[in-house]
Amino acid sequence: MSEERFILDVIEEASAKRRTERRRFMRMAAGAGAVGGLAMLGACNSDDDNVIVVPTPTPTASATGSVTDADVLNFALQLEYLEAQFYSYAAFGTGLSSSLLSGTGTQGAVAINTSASGGAGQPRQVQFQDPIVAQYAREIAYDEIAHVTFLRNALGSAAVAQPSINLSGDANGAFTAAARAAKVVGDSATFDPYASDEAFLLGAFLFEDVGVTAYMGGVSLLTNKTYIEAAAGIHAAEAYHAGLVRTTLYRKGLSTTTPISSPLPLSSSSQIPSGALIAAAGAISDARDSLDGSTDLDQGIVATVNGAQVANIVPADSNAIAFVRTPGQVLNVVYLNKAAVTGGGFFPGGLNGNVRTSAASG
Repeated sequence: MSEERFILDVIEEASAKRRTERRRFMRMAAGAGAVGGLAMLGACNSDDDNVIVVPTPTPTASATGSVTDADVLNFALQLEYLEAQFYSYAAFGTGLSSSLLSGTGTQGAVAINTSASGGAGQPRQVQFQDPIVAQYAREIAYDEIAHVTFLRNALGSAAVAQPSINLSGDANGAFTAAARAAKVVGDSATFDPYASDEAFLLGAFLFEDVGVTAYMGGVSLLTNKTYIEAAAGIHAAEAYHAGLVRTTLYRKGLSTTTPISSPLPLSSSSQIPSGALIAAAGAISDARDSLDGSTDLDQGIVATVNGAQVANIVPADSNAIAFVRTPGQVLNVVYLNKAAVTGGGFFPGGLNGNVRTSAASG
């Protein structure tokens, strides 16, 4: 049995475990009285376990220019494409199935090698040294693939295609651009998130907190109660992922017995000292926050209380409520640009659909 076939079988098995919960959700959808008709969306066979009943999101014209539920779900879907591709490559060494990539708009690919660097920095399976981190990567990958599948099924024929995605860690890669901007690496250095356990965790950290704030902002734009509940469920899963990544970085960052006075910039993605992880996470947090406007919407993994450094696993406001980013602010981060633009960074050609312009946050 090939490794790819094994991976797909495992994903299918994981999906089967979710069917009971999914059927319960779909029963709720059937009785939610949502605007628009109910559509039967299923796989090619007629097995009831593969039949999904969801309210069909119907885009409608709006005199105020407000987005529809379908617009919001398609925005979320494209963020899930990004995360699912990253974790799938890191955990399994392969991207999403082609059956999960089609839709309306321009279908793009994952940039495998964006410079003539002999393949260094390309999306690939991480050679994990810590088996626990490897298990975390696989679990999150399964979840993100399930999110893509769920949202595509919910949207049906309204689902947008995956746009072009840059997940490279070479000289022209989006991860390198983000790490340089954060001063995690030098201006001429590269950051390869597939080079080591620690580099992978920092790459995951770059995405996860953004996903949590994105769902917090997106759910307020939804009008359909069923979709609100579904978005809240995905938001909770993303928050678990973010907490797991932040906790692991913090624990590994404390494991060193030799404090590093000047941990940044990193000299290598393949050999990141444990003592540099907390500083690197803080620098990434500050860089994200610099892109989305003047309001503080981000925090690193440590805080100072009464002069002592303590863990800060949950980034939240004074009421312990997670931060919220608007779709435009989310795009500032993933486009790596504080200006109002329609592409760049991890989405070089921009998004498909109607939500595609970042906020003017400069």
